[in-house]
Amino acid sequence: MFTLSFTRIEKAISSIIVAVMLLAGLSACTQANTFTNQTPITIGYSASLTGSFKDDGHALQQGFQLWANDVNKSGGLLGRQVKLIGLDDKSTQAQAKANYLTLINHDHVNLLLGPYSSLLAGPTAVIANKYHMAFFMPSGSAPSIYSKHLNNIFIVTLPSVQNLQAFSYYILSIPQAQRPVTVAYVSVNSPFALPQVQAAQNYLAPGHLQTVYGPKTYEPNANVTTIAQQVAASNADVAILGTSGLADSVAFVKTFKQLHYNPKAIVFTSGPNEGSLFLKAIGGASAAEGIFIPDPGWYPGAATYQADQFASEYLAQHGGSAQDISATTTEAYAAGQLLAQVVTQTHSLDQTTLINALHANTYNSLLGPLSFNKDGANTIGIPNLFQWQKGQFIPVYPNTNAEANPEYPKGN
Repeated sequence: MFTLSFTRIEKAISSIIVAVMLLAGLSACTQANTFTNQTPITIGYSASLTGSFKDDGHALQQGFQLWANDVNKSGGLLGRQVKLIGLDDKSTQAQAKANYLTLINHDHVNLLLGPYSSLLAGPTAVIANKYHMAFFMPSGSAPSIYSKHLNNIFIVTLPSVQNLQAFSYYILSIPQAQRPVTVAYVSVNSPFALPQVQAAQNYLAPGHLQTVYGPKTYEPNANVTTIAQQVAASNADVAILGTSGLADSVAFVKTFKQLHYNPKAIVFTSGPNEGSLFLKAIGGASAAEGIFIPDPGWYPGAATYQADQFASEYLAQHGGSAQDISATTTEAYAAGQLLAQVVTQTHSLDQTTLINALHANTYNSLLGPLSFNKDGANTIGIPNLFQWQKGQFIPVYPNTNAEANPEYPKGN
């Protein structure tokens, strides 16, 4: 019988153990190198960091960065870190278009997030479509965007033409004896604001309110002081103002205050939902008292997807209170949430795969549930009416979502 000595057996076992340890070490090194050498997922965007939309552009960038930080702290996407590449479009269409061409052809980004404003979103969406890239859009909900029939765009906000519906229905719900009788209509000449104001005129038609000013449009970047003076001179009970953002809404509020014009109800399409940016610009909460604005998205206390995480992370980084958070920041964060969900769901960065999935499924966001039609419009959601009351930005209509009764007539 052939037998091995104990010493020879011991040596053989030792050799096997050493070999196994070496192989395990090599495997671990290989895995570590694979993880550390993985390139990040690059996501490009254009933001208005200078020019007339600069306040909104910075709020947009803030939302993107907050989202990316949260994703990376949670392990990234597909096991890879997320890297944002942002360019300043100077609030102009020409620069916005140039930026997306640079992001696609020079930076070769994996994914695209949209800019602020329908004015910039429209032409840049066409570029994204040309390169067959999914375009995750925080704004750009004007009718003219959907009429392009682009299958690659996905806009997290509700179609803007619905925005003033809640305000109009509230005005019509006021008992006849207290209901306003005159109205002034003003709008910036933009694909976002103008259709909202025109829709409000149609919504209010059954109420037989007398139009004492408008329809009047002004160009983006225009000085609105003269128009504000004319609205004040009309002494309209209701002022419906189609504003493009923070700058023109602030100008209207300041001019009205100087002229002691205090309508019974005043609503803006954009601006007053920018939190502390708006309050600081107009001189504090007392100047905002009673101002209405439609906002279908997040608000302090909203029980939407990752709302608590978003608010706590924002306050940890920027301080202040939840009331300070800009609507544009929440919309940017929501666009990031949509992007993350579909990439995780499909486990893919392939554009066709992402686009098909986005059209076929329902997603969650800070703004509420998202489901898209063939033109990129979110088909589910409720446009709420908000109002500034005692320094708080709260939903007041419809009654099912209201946290307080609307203040009417507007206080001084």
